[in-house]
Amino acid sequence: MTVIILTNCPPGLRGFLTRWLLEISSGVFIGNPSARIRDILWDEVQQYANQGRALLAHTTNNEQGYTFRTHDHAWRPVDHEGITLILRPNTNTPKLPTSTPKPGWSKASQRRRFGKR
Repeated sequence: MTVIILTNCPPGLRGFLTRWLLEISSGVFIGNPSARIRDILWDEVQQYANQGRALLAHTTNNEQGYTFRTHDHAWRPVDHEGITLILRPNTNTPKLPTSTPKPGWSKASQRRRFGKR
């Protein structure tokens, strides 16, 4: 089984893939081509995807039973002790304050130091 998922790719590439695969949803193609045809299709996808993203998942003889490849994707596959995992970029970086704090004592610290007013 082979699955190719396209995002923001030219319509001509989608038409090209429908020669060998079935488009079950917009940009989602499935089929069972041979390994040689699958590799040729993936080379064409990488060449003509332009600014789009693509993902190829297919069955193989390993512990997971499948493997996948990505093209221009922020998430990328990484091999970890024989198992392929997805490495996602860390987008939770702490943001620096845009304005500087006002000088002087805050109202809470004034109350603690000098009592209620």
